[in-house]
Amino acid sequence: MIPIERVTDKLEAPALDDRSYRVIRLPNKLEALLVHDPETDKASASVNVNVGSFSDADDMPGMAHAVEHLLFMGTEKYPKENAYNQYLTAHSGYSNAYTASTETNYFFEVSASSEPSSESTTNGTTTSPLHGALDRFAQFFIAPLFLSSTLDRELKAVDSENKKNLQSDNWRLSQLNKSLSNPKHPYHHFSTGNLQTLRDEPRKRGVEIREEFMRFHDKHYSANRMKLVVLGREPLDELESWVGDLFAAVRNKDLPENRWDGVQPYSDKEVLTQVFAKPVMDTRLLDIYFPYQDEEEMYKTQPSRYLSHLIGHEGPGSILSYIKAKGWANGLSAGAMPLCPGSAFFTISIRLTTDGLKEYQEVAKVVFQYISLMKEKPPQQWIVDEVKGMAEVDFRFKQKSPASSFTSRLSSVMQKPLPREWLLSGTKLIREFDAKAISRAMSYLRTDNYRLTIVSQDYPGDWDQKERWYGTEYRSERVPSDFEDAVKRAGECDARDRIPELHLPHRNEFIPTRLTVEKKDIEEPMKFPKLIRNDEGVRTWWKKDDRFWVPKANVFVTLRNPLVAITPANAAKTKLYCELVKDALVEYSYDAEIAGLEYSLGSYTAGIDVDISGYNDKMSVLLEKVLISMRDLEVKPDRFKIVKERLLRGYRNWDFQQPYRQVGDFTRWLGLEKGWINEQYLAELPHLTPDDVSNLYPQLLRQVHIEVLVHGNLYKEDALRLTNLVESTLKARSLPQSQWQVRRNLVLPEGSDFTYRRTLGDPANVNNCIEYYLYVGNIADHQLRARLLLLGQMTDEPGFDQLRTKEQLGYIVFTGARLATTTMGYRVIIQSERSAEYLEERINAFLASFAKSLEKMPQDEFEGLKKSLINKRLEKIKNLDQESGRFWNHISNEYFDFVQVERDAAHIKPLSKGDMIAFFDHYINPTSAHRAKLSVHMIAQLSPKALAANMSGSEQKEKVTGLLSKYLTSMGVSVDPETLAQRLEAAEVLGGDQPSIIAAISKYLAEDAQIPLNRMKEIIDQGQQLLGTVLPSLGIELSPAVDAAADLPLAPPMVETTYIDNVHDYKTSLEVSAGPRPVTDLSEFEDWEPKL
Repeated sequence: MIPIERVTDKLEAPALDDRSYRVIRLPNKLEALLVHDPETDKASASVNVNVGSFSDADDMPGMAHAVEHLLFMGTEKYPKENAYNQYLTAHSGYSNAYTASTETNYFFEVSASSEPSSESTTNGTTTSPLHGALDRFAQFFIAPLFLSSTLDRELKAVDSENKKNLQSDNWRLSQLNKSLSNPKHPYHHFSTGNLQTLRDEPRKRGVEIREEFMRFHDKHYSANRMKLVVLGREPLDELESWVGDLFAAVRNKDLPENRWDGVQPYSDKEVLTQVFAKPVMDTRLLDIYFPYQDEEEMYKTQPSRYLSHLIGHEGPGSILSYIKAKGWANGLSAGAMPLCPGSAFFTISIRLTTDGLKEYQEVAKVVFQYISLMKEKPPQQWIVDEVKGMAEVDFRFKQKSPASSFTSRLSSVMQKPLPREWLLSGTKLIREFDAKAISRAMSYLRTDNYRLTIVSQDYPGDWDQKERWYGTEYRSERVPSDFEDAVKRAGECDARDRIPELHLPHRNEFIPTRLTVEKKDIEEPMKFPKLIRNDEGVRTWWKKDDRFWVPKANVFVTLRNPLVAITPANAAKTKLYCELVKDALVEYSYDAEIAGLEYSLGSYTAGIDVDISGYNDKMSVLLEKVLISMRDLEVKPDRFKIVKERLLRGYRNWDFQQPYRQVGDFTRWLGLEKGWINEQYLAELPHLTPDDVSNLYPQLLRQVHIEVLVHGNLYKEDALRLTNLVESTLKARSLPQSQWQVRRNLVLPEGSDFTYRRTLGDPANVNNCIEYYLYVGNIADHQLRARLLLLGQMTDEPGFDQLRTKEQLGYIVFTGARLATTTMGYRVIIQSERSAEYLEERINAFLASFAKSLEKMPQDEFEGLKKSLINKRLEKIKNLDQESGRFWNHISNEYFDFVQVERDAAHIKPLSKGDMIAFFDHYINPTSAHRAKLSVHMIAQLSPKALAANMSGSEQKEKVTGLLSKYLTSMGVSVDPETLAQRLEAAEVLGGDQPSIIAAISKYLAEDAQIPLNRMKEIIDQGQQLLGTVLPSLGIELSPAVDAAADLPLAPPMVETTYIDNVHDYKTSLEVSAGPRPVTDLSEFEDWEPKL
């Protein structure tokens, strides 16, 4: 037994925390936090390594990220590349990882017991899946293989991940700020990496890239740089023993902490500059970056929280209050942005209106005037006390988060220089008021220490440069001297010259004071809310919290009215109405929000939803204010114009989302009897006037059915009182049930095959996307539902392994059940540069091969997958919000199936392999004559088809020959273009037939250029990857034929499809499902007794 140092077992924890903790240190200096949670049904572990993209070599950006990917691909003890994920999937688990600037974080989650939680009686003595997962996990850091066979595939996965982000403004603007920072600081790096930086360029320099990745791992991965968190049911002593056994072999190289103290991300050249950037989406921002202090050691005082509280305030007297009233802005956020030990920014981000963009200099001056106000008065202790007090309340009543979220976050926190007793609380609590520390923090917000970034699609319009990695158009210049002087005057002004409307916030009246909870001993928590009122106008559901015992509650209210979404125009008006109400409530509701009490207001197909959540003390006050604002809204033309423009931009920007985020909306729309999509709202919104909203919203509130759920630290009489508040405030007539909207889905007939094609709105996005949907049946059919859920479980890991890991079709690959309002089916989503037709063929191939795998599946593996799914379905609810959301989902979908997960588990348990084979062969197998399919193809404007329309076949052939000549020359081959062109005549170049093209090049290399066989293989291997990019870029679709040497499953013949050209005609040709009906008579839930 190795000697293990016990650092502490006394961690400061939330009041209701029933876990026990221990921090240990192994002889190799690996530090671990062990967590014993006797009630958890999910175990988890995370390792955080103190190395990230800041440690990348300057000439090989993305190395840390690539190493993160490669560690998953086999170890000496478990050499099979997907052994880790197979094990996790078999035990209801999953894994993930991320690479940040100074850390790489790996984590997994797995069932805490080998038995479903409803059956398990484990007390830490039974075999746990956690041990097997930890064993496999530890090997990442002991003996990873960096398998040559997986190297190219994983680098393509990194490249695909990068391409996924190329049109994302968050990534583009972040990288622009980095690229325009001090080149001597690693913040300047491109962190993701791509094939060019990680493979092609290094190989040209003669670099053995596998050796480089192994060197990076050897150089930077050390036990003393690692922090481990393990959470399980097992006692701490047992967890300690496991960690000691499994992680002791991680090598300790006594590496120092990664620091960059001698250089800052902004030098004198980068401050006092303004950068104008053109975004992909229609966005207008003013971002102010101040180089700031590193606060890692200031965990007791956290002075930046004082700054962000005041600058980011939205109440009366704030920056936002003033610039919003001027019509210049819609939102503002502020806070410290740590970069690495020794460096940070303090950032202020302002969402501008069209007028605000023109006046961005005035907006900046308002910010500096407010900063001068902050500096003019000494730091106010009452403000710190208010923030400190709310932080203490939030920590005291903090509820559990999902296991892997907890371990991943805590392993990162462990890298901070906190006392180990404060690992749970250290970043949450402010422990001291330090006026000097706050004043020192404010000293960084100077008029000579900032950079501005102005983001707009049309201002100034004369961007003259492109950022290297993402292609963002921008212009960078010194802040004009007159503007610099104006900012300086604003930052130095006194009360006489300052805008009179600016002042510090008032004391917050929403801070909760009643935090008592009456906790009772109960045998088992109630699984459903009680129906305490049910009449023509109102239905009220209530459950007093009996699981979490926190002074919080959730109140959900639906005002049911079919007018809300009867047409796209009405839906757009209702959306505008809700946004105008929220706009009017910003100042009032902000105090409630920072005091842990929030509301949301929105519309959906059945009506308008009003939700209140948080500390229950002053919940009724906020609800009443929201209802009165809804009832008495004055539609002001100036605010209408601003809110409408913001909504318009949102609808226009929808087209610029990632394709995989769009495709589901079209699948949903094509499955609805009646429903609308983004473009239909966008067609209506420009024509709407203030009068349209003013005339509609009283009709929406005049006659409604009120559905209420009250759940949490509220009694029955509180629930009835809140219901009465809704009734008495709105004074609406009852909407009879006969007038409620009946929601139905369309039914795809047996043997049907439909395809809907849609061209992406973003001309620069190179990714195609497919959602491949197979209709199964009615969502209330428990037998079918159980089979569908089990199929999703069974194909999860094999689908990812085949379609993403092996075939590298794209970074985004998802397989599983799709549950609609009244119907359900099986779906596969892939986002890829490959054509949608090719993706469809590969999905067919995967499903055909899975049919064989299912036939051959050993019985113990089948039973293991069932058990894993049952564990998932019966997973315990983690917090009050999760339980409230589950109740509300069952109420709003009108099935009222509160015990659905138990019902699912009961129907999954008796399923046999024969049941699943019959189900698969009928509904899923591509060879089935019965299956019903709908495919939605999202097609990039830069797709081969689109490019081919602008180029003749001879031009395409000529360009292919030219590019191959350049490639071969770069590989040291002497090229005769005419001879190469003659060889390519024998190949199906325009058909995209890669095997025949490769055969032609091979003949040229062997017979014409006389290249040795081993050298020829290297050239061909790299060239094959090149073809996959070059051919589509010239408008040539790659042939979907599978190379026999690639050992990929063959696709069955494609079934003839019906293309949907007219959605109305398509919908009218289909039958509709039955509408939702309660699975249990509602009288079963009634509770009319007056007692509490």
